[in-house]
Amino acid sequence: MKTLKVQIAKVGNAYNAMIDGVDSVLVSGESLSQIKENLLSAIELQKEMSDAVPSGLTEEYKIEYYLNMESFLEFYSHIFTKSGLEYLTGINQKQLWHYASGKRKPRKRQIERFEAAIHRLGEELISFHL
Repeated sequence: MKTLKVQIAKVGNAYNAMIDGVDSVLVSGESLSQIKENLLSAIELQKEMSDAVPSGLTEEYKIEYYLNMESFLEFYSHIFTKSGLEYLTGINQKQLWHYASGKRKPRKRQIERFEAAIHRLGEELISFHL
């Protein structure tokens, strides 16, 4: 099964997404759920309307979504405070503010640390029942 890596980034007031290696599919949306919906529609349209369908879209695939740090921090700013993210990730709040503003780009190790902490939180939340 092929894995399609979808890069999502905030551009202006919207989010743009593109599939790595598939230049013919580019979508926009105001939310991540809209991006996902628009992407699936664009893939189906590409398959139906094009004579030259990119090889990654002709076989069975799964989709992985990638947000850059700046876009993640902006999108979830109403849910996660910088203080809460510091507690979860161990990354200083001031550094998180720099990442959120785009003034600094995180090193690969910081991204891995951040992602691991967010995934741990997600796994913990999934394990609870109310």
